Amino acid sequence: MACTRPPSAPRSAISNVNETSVFLEWIPPADTGGRKDVSYYIACKKCNSHSGLCEVCGGHVRYLPQQTGLKNTSVMMVDLLAHTNYTFEIEAVNGVSDQNPGARQFVSVNVTTNQAAPSPVSSVKKGKITKNSISLSWQEPDRPNGIILEYEIKYFEKDQEMSYTIIKSKETTITADGLKPGSAYVFQIRARTAAGYGGFSRRFEFETSPVSVAASSDQSQIPIIVVSVTVGVILLAVVIGFLLSGRRCGYSKAKQDPEEEKMHFHNGHIKLPGVRTYIDPHTYEDPNQAVHEFAKEIEASCITIERVIGAGEFGEVCSGRLKLQGKREFPVAIKTLKVGYTEKQRRDFLGEASIMGQFDHPNIIHLEGVVTKSKPVMIVTEYMENGSLDTFLKKNDGQFTVIQLVGMLRGIASGMKYLSDMGYVHRDLAARNILINSNLVCKVSDFGLSRVLEDDPEAAYTTRGGKIPIRWTAPEAIAFRKFTSASDVWSYGIVMWEVMSYGERPYWEMTNQDVIKAVEEGYRLPSPMDCPAALYQLMLDCWQKDRNSRPKFDEIVSMLDKLIRNPSSLKTLVNASSRVSNLLVEHSPVGSGAYRSVGEWLEAIKMGRYTEIFMENGYSSMDAVAQVTLEDLRRLGVTLVGHQKKIMSSLQEMKVQLVNGMVPL
Repeated sequence: MACTRPPSAPRSAISNVNETSVFLEWIPPADTGGRKDVSYYIACKKCNSHSGLCEVCGGHVRYLPQQTGLKNTSVMMVDLLAHTNYTFEIEAVNGVSDQNPGARQFVSVNVTTNQAAPSPVSSVKKGKITKNSISLSWQEPDRPNGIILEYEIKYFEKDQEMSYTIIKSKETTITADGLKPGSAYVFQIRARTAAGYGGFSRRFEFETSPVSVAASSDQSQIPIIVVSVTVGVILLAVVIGFLLSGRRCGYSKAKQDPEEEKMHFHNGHIKLPGVRTYIDPHTYEDPNQAVHEFAKEIEASCITIERVIGAGEFGEVCSGRLKLQGKREFPVAIKTLKVGYTEKQRRDFLGEASIMGQFDHPNIIHLEGVVTKSKPVMIVTEYMENGSLDTFLKKNDGQFTVIQLVGMLRGIASGMKYLSDMGYVHRDLAARNILINSNLVCKVSDFGLSRVLEDDPEAAYTTRGGKIPIRWTAPEAIAFRKFTSASDVWSYGIVMWEVMSYGERPYWEMTNQDVIKAVEEGYRLPSPMDCPAALYQLMLDCWQKDRNSRPKFDEIVSMLDKLIRNPSSLKTLVNASSRVSNLLVEHSPVGSGAYRSVGEWLEAIKMGRYTEIFMENGYSSMDAVAQVTLEDLRRLGVTLVGHQKKIMSSLQEMKVQLVNGMVPL
C-alpha cells in the first residue's frame, strides 16, 4: 500500500466581502493524500497597494469558527480594517503535513474591504455639571472608517432604561439639560458615517448636582428654590403616574423634550427631519439593543391569541386582538417563537422586528410591537384579512378588473420605493411575501431573508450556505450575490407576472438550474394571458440583464399612476398569436416575442431565401416546421450541406427548448 502524503491545495476558492467582514468558501482538495484527517488553515496577510508588500494580519482579526483545524470548507473573517487589501491563503493539512519538506500547497484569494461603520467611541469626559444639566465631550472613534456625519447620544436616568432620550450632534460635545437634580444619568454615544451607525459606547454614568449646591446665602433665592422643588416634585409625580399607568397595558415610550435638536423614538424608529436611513440591526453588538430601539415592548396581558393561521420558520403564526391603554381593541397577527429556542434563533426571530420597526408606510406591514420580557416571545403586526397575495389570487382567479390588479401592483411598487429610498434591499420580494387586506391594499412583508430558509421549497442553496429564491432573483444576485434595489426591481417584475397570471408559478415546473440557465441565455417569461401590452413591456424592462438599465421604483410608480389615470392605455393586449403559452421567450432590446411566422424564423437564422419553398410545400406554421427532417430538406431543394446543418441545428435547438419549456427568438 502506498504511503500517505500531504493533501493537494483546496480548489475554487471564492470570497464575499461585506464591509469589513470576508466570507471564504472553497472545494476540498482533489488529492487528500490517502488520508481522512484533512483540515484547513487560513493565513491572513494585509497588503500595501502602493509598495506591494504584505504583512501578517494582527491579532484583532477574528475567525469564525476558527483559523486552524477547520473541518468545514468555509470561514468568516471579521474586524478587518476598512478600505484595505488582504490576501488569504487557504491550506489543506493532514497528519503528515508537518513531515513535508516541500513547499506549502495552498489557494490564495485577494480582496479589498469596503467602507464600514465606525468603531465605538471609547472615551467620554464630563464637563460642566449643574443641578439640571450635564455637559460631555469625547474623542472621535479609533477607527472612524470614513467621515463622521454625526453622533447619536442616548441617555436615561439610572435604572429607568426604558425611558430614554436621543440627542443628535455634529460636534464631539453636547449638553443634556432638563435633568433632575441629584440624579445619576447613564450616557452612551455612537457615530454615523455613510456606511451607517457604529455600535454604542460602553455606559458612562454621571450625576447632576444636588439642589443645595445651587443655593445661595441670598435669602431672596429661597422662594425660587422652594417653587422649583415643588414644581419638580409635581412633575416627578406626574411622570411616575404616567409611567405606572402606561406600563399596566401599553408601550414603554421615550421621554419627550421640546428642544429641536433632540430626536426621539416614535412608532419604533428615530424621527430624523428630512432624513430616513435604514440601520442594519446586525451591526449592533447586542441584538437585544436593536430590538428595544426599533420595536415597542408590549405587555403580554394586552394580547389575546384567538387561533392559529399558519406556521412560520420559528413557530406558529396566530390571529388575535390587542388592547392598549386608552385605545380600542383591534385585530393583530402574532408570530410566536417556539419553545426550546436557542439564543441565535431568538436573535434571528427578533431581528425581523428590528427591521420592520424602522418602517412607516401604508404599503409596508406595520409592526405593533414585541413581547420579549415574558414567554412566548412574540412579534405583533397589523392583521391582513386576505393573507398572502399569491394564495388570494389563486382563490379568486379572474375575479378582478385590470385596474384593480394594477392598483395592487401600484401599492407594492410604492412600498418598494419607500424601502429603496430608505436604503433597504428586500432580497425576497415575491407574491407570497405580499399581504393583502379586505380593501385590497397590498403591503410588503417578510424582512428576514438573512436567515437560513431551511424548509423553503422556493429556495436554492447559495455559496454562502444560505438560500435564495431563484425564480424571483436577478441573475447578478444569483451569480455574484449582488443584491441591490435593482435586483429588487427584477423581483418586482416577477411579482407583476404573478399578479397578472393570478398566482401562477413562475417558470412552471422547470428546475432551478434550468431557470438559471434560461435566464442567463436571455430567455424571459411570456406575457400572461390577457395581459395589457404596457404592463408586459414594463415586466421586460424590469428583467433587463444590465441592472443599470432597469427602471427605478419611483419610475415604476409614476408609470403605473399614468396607466391608472388613463385606463384606455390598458386595453391593448399582448398579441395572442405572439404569446406562446407555457413557453419562455428570448428577451431582446426591442422586446420581441416568439417567432410569429416561418418566414420570421428563417430570416432570424439568415435562411430567408427558403421561405417561399417552405410555404409552397405546406410548412406554413412553426408546429409543422418542427417536424421537418433532413430528408425533407433535401426534398425541398436545400442541397447545400452548410444550409442543411444550420436549419436542422436551429430546429433541434427548438425541440430541446420546447421540451424544457423554452422557445428562442
